[in-house]
Amino acid sequence: MDKYECTVCGWVYDPEVGDPVGGIAPGVAFEDLPDDWVCPSCGAEKDMFEKI
Repeated sequence: MDKYECTVCGWVYDPEVGDPVGGIAPGVAFEDLPDDWVCPSCGAEKDMFEKI
């Protein structure tokens, strides 16, 4: 699974880790995150992330 970086603050979504702050369990691909999910660091929307 691919990692995605927030273009606003640089936080990286790693599907092997998930997003504990946002309640996203490990193993969830970025594409499967809810549409209303936001960066746990800065609050940027999902469309502000780029695959790295």
